[in-house]
Amino acid sequence: MTAKTPAPGELDPIETASRDEIAALQLSRLRTTLQRAYDNVPHYKKAFDAKGVHPDDLKQLSDLSKFPFTVKTDLRDNYPFGLFAVPREQVARIHASSGTTGKPTVVGYTQNDINTWADLVARSIRAAGGRRGDTVHVAYGYGLFTGGLGAHYGAERLGCTVIPMSGGQTEKQVQLITDFKPDIIMVTPSYMQVIIEEFARQGLDAAASSLKVGIFGAEPWTEAMRRDIETKAGIDAVDIYGLSEVMGPGVACECIESKDGPVIWEDHFYPEIIDPLTGEVLPDGAEGELVFTSLSKEALPIIRYRTRDLTRLLPPTSRAFRRMGKIVGRSDDMLIIRGVNVFPTQIEEIVLQHAKLSGQYQILVKRDGNLDEVEVRCELQPAAGPLGAAEVKEIGDWLKHRIKTLVGISTRVQVQEPETIERTLTGKARRVIDTRPR
Repeated sequence: MTAKTPAPGELDPIETASRDEIAALQLSRLRTTLQRAYDNVPHYKKAFDAKGVHPDDLKQLSDLSKFPFTVKTDLRDNYPFGLFAVPREQVARIHASSGTTGKPTVVGYTQNDINTWADLVARSIRAAGGRRGDTVHVAYGYGLFTGGLGAHYGAERLGCTVIPMSGGQTEKQVQLITDFKPDIIMVTPSYMQVIIEEFARQGLDAAASSLKVGIFGAEPWTEAMRRDIETKAGIDAVDIYGLSEVMGPGVACECIESKDGPVIWEDHFYPEIIDPLTGEVLPDGAEGELVFTSLSKEALPIIRYRTRDLTRLLPPTSRAFRRMGKIVGRSDDMLIIRGVNVFPTQIEEIVLQHAKLSGQYQILVKRDGNLDEVEVRCELQPAAGPLGAAEVKEIGDWLKHRIKTLVGISTRVQVQEPETIERTLTGKARRVIDTRPR
């Protein structure tokens, strides 16, 4: 795996700008965005007025903390088009979430928004090592989900050849990778694990394929999973970040030469880290909830959107913009088990430490009387071969001990046969099944 360092002139000028230049651009665009929202979106006018703030109150970037947050329920309460800042006939495209917990969240894009999105995904692919002429296999889902089309338009904007495979049909995924010989794959990390398993099932070595780079996003994933995928697939695994409410994929992306956290494209998105309980803005380096304000969106300007993702803002390295630390979890996905805060990614790190376990796992949580009960289901690697009951028990005991030592909770562990954990074929892996009464 050899990183592609950008050649002089390959980067957008803003990617190497000074901090003062970036801040000046942010302030100018932020003033325009706040005014657009106030003048054209009744929700924001009402929210600003209720808090006693006006766009003119933004004198410096730190003044943004005076303005109200936007949360997912605001999008659902204004379903479908109540947060649009342009007439519906100026909206070139509409995307929406799956809406599994209520009404879907609807987002819209003007043609300028679509162009900006394509530019930023192209910038992200270039940061990940992609270049004009590369072939990109897109295995994100297409449709209302922003992943597939976002990746597709960005790859085309960079000048790549796109294979619009979408998710599912895993046997065909491997066939097309083998036959079309793409350089890059864009997919969720959990589905990449499934594709790697399919290579092995067909008697093929994933590390011998043409793939050089995997651009993985749409769900939190750990350094342990990065190492696992890179080893098995023989690629550079690069983290891309985005969410539909803010734009879609391409809000931030790691640089292949450093792989030290996604670089936030701060010329289009202003990040803050807040205390998830108090809403107080925290300094760079402190862990808290990530908040974004769009700086250039026309159809759906978003003001201080609470992503629920828990991370840190880190200083610039490969680009002039700040970076995000790895997402440690979501404030709304955090499990509280007998008073202990637990994130699924903590369990994932431990499962992937054992050579005979695959990266697939599920956490089952239920309540027995007044006590929370947790069971971790994992499975053996196919390459582990037939194991006796004593050895399987030893693996389970090891995992149980590591979780108790490192996470601080007692669990039951079920070590299953290979390929028995539910796989994700088109979207995000279902890692937690919590049946406790709310």
